[in-house]
Parts: sequence; structure tokens; C-alpha cells
Amino acid sequence: MTSIASPASGRGIIYLNANKRGVVADLEHAEGRGSLHSLLATADVLIHNVAPQERAARGLDSAALCAAYPKLIVTSISMFGDYGPHANYRGYELNAAHASGWAFLSPGASPHADLPPLKCYGHQLDFQGGAHAAMATLAAYIHRLKGGKGQAVDISEQECVAAMLEQNFVHYTYAGQQASRLGQRIIGPWFIADCADGKIFVFTVEEDQWKRLVEFMGNPEWAQEDLFKDRFARGQNNDALKALMTDWFSQWKVLDLYKEAQQRRIPFATINTMEQLYQSEHLRERKFFVPLEQPGVGTLMLPGMPSKYGKTQWSLRRPAPRLGEHTEEVAREPWLREEVGSQAEPTHNLVRTSSSKGT
Repeated sequence: MTSIASPASGRGIIYLNANKRGVVADLEHAEGRGSLHSLLATADVLIHNVAPQERAARGLDSAALCAAYPKLIVTSISMFGDYGPHANYRGYELNAAHASGWAFLSPGASPHADLPPLKCYGHQLDFQGGAHAAMATLAAYIHRLKGGKGQAVDISEQECVAAMLEQNFVHYTYAGQQASRLGQRIIGPWFIADCADGKIFVFTVEEDQWKRLVEFMGNPEWAQEDLFKDRFARGQNNDALKALMTDWFSQWKVLDLYKEAQQRRIPFATINTMEQLYQSEHLRERKFFVPLEQPGVGTLMLPGMPSKYGKTQWSLRRPAPRLGEHTEEVAREPWLREEVGSQAEPTHNLVRTSSSKGT
């Protein structure tokens, strides 16, 4: 179930809802809740992000659903999880960025103590909540297939993101050190450099990598100074090192430099724009971007499946639905009528419902 107003209202909606069908059910009314239960009678999985304090009134209490449908996997996504002191707090993308600690670390190695923490662009944290929910749901479903029962899966967006913060918790646990976005890199060279036609990421912190880079640059005299004698000294003097290397980087085009560095086993990384990703020869060969014909919008090139399978073929089978586009279609399907049986009335309610709230 979804609350898409119109695919034309945003390409993000199209990307996230392709291959789905759109059904409406107003869960604030008994008819809508009856429609939901008609669907759950044959469903394997229910995933929603209704806030914990609103679930009971909408027929979405996890314990009640699991009791009514023993085979059902009920996955609920919320900002702080289903229980705990903050369970009933409302939250959004910005809250997840700060509550998880991610924003406190961003942007890394910032010299600007007067500037606030910075959230990453877009809705990356919400996506992480969704990605974790998908994997946890599949794990619960596989457990059921192997002889287990359905169960409730509780996803906290705060915890999903906090679990991804690399070694920052370890620094605090073992050394009492608090990671921060402020300060400088301990080792170097570690920075982003400007080339003639874009930017490249420089991360040559191992001694053998540094020696190969110095040779690649033509063995400049300054590279032998004590300021750059080891990776810790280079980290401490990272700004001076970057300034001395600026002219050399500016003479190169990004891809030319990247390929030459690869030949010398020097770890550089291109910093791609969105346009460059769409034009990437590598991604084209792997058919990562796939065309989708979206009614009312036209043909779009969307990111496809980021994994390839030897025996399973993935494809875009249908465009993103309009609000309630498939309500009547789903209500007429034989599997739904047969499963509901004498409870056919909620199935008809599915057709009559005209708005969707909460799922």
C-alpha cells in the first residue's frame, strides 16, 4: 500500500515505486481497516512506517497482527524503534542524521568550529532504514520458510545509521576518544584535489604508495623535507602538502590521472558528478541504468539492480502506479476472494475506499 499522489510529482516517487501496484485504504475508518485485513489474509509480509503511537488506532499493532496472522512478517520502521523512552518521539531525515551521530562527524576534518554539523544530501538516512528493513524482513521470511512462524520486526532508523559509523564507537569504547568532524587527518596525504576538468580524491597514506607518488611527480625536492618524512608528518602538514601539489594536479584531467595512477598502484579515486555517472562506460556496459516508460512523464533512465545474479534475471515490469490505480484490480483477484471467503465484504470496501493514509 502506498500514498503516491502522482508519479509526475517527483522522479524519486517513480524510482521507489516502479514494479509496484497502488491500492488505497483509509486506515482511520473501519472500512479501510477491513480492506487491509482482506489483503493480510494471504500476505507474507507487511512493511510500514506508521509511528508507534498511531498504530493501534489504524489496526497496525504488531502483536495483534502477528496473533491474527501467524504466518505474517510485520516490519515496522520508526525513528527510535517500537519501545524505549523515545519510542513515541516523531522524527524525520534531519532528526535521524543528528540522533544517530552521523551529522556530528560531518563534514570530516573541518577547520570551521563555528559551523554546525552537516547532514548528508537527500534522504540517505531514510533509505538506510528502508534497506535494513528489507534485509531483516527477508531474514524473517526465510526463517518462516524453514519451519518457523511469522514475527514482528522492529526497525529503528537511529540504530540503523549509528551501526554504520565505522570505528567511531570503537575509539570511544577503547580509548575514551570522541570522534569529531573538527580537526585534521592524522595521516596523509589525504585530501581532494582540483584537476583541469574536475576533482580527484588523494589517499596515499602508506609509505610505498607515497614513494611511488613522489616518483610519479618527478621527485620534487620538497618531498624530501622533514615536514613530509612519514605519514604522520604528512598528515600534520597536510595543508602545506596539498598547496605544493596543487600545480601538478591542475595539469591533469581526472580520468587521465586516475588511469596513470592505477598503472603505478597509487590509490586515487575519481569524484563523479551525476552526469558523469550516467555517461560512465563501465556502468553502461553493466546496464546499471535502465529505461522506464512512465505514463505522463516519458522515458526515464533509472538506476537498476546494483547486483547481478547468475540464474535470476531482474527487470522493470511496470511503471510507478497512480494513487489507487490498482485498487479495483486487486479486489477482483481470485486468490483474494477465495482466501477471504465469507469475509467478502472487506474486499468490496477495498474498491470503495478513496484515500490512503499511513501505509
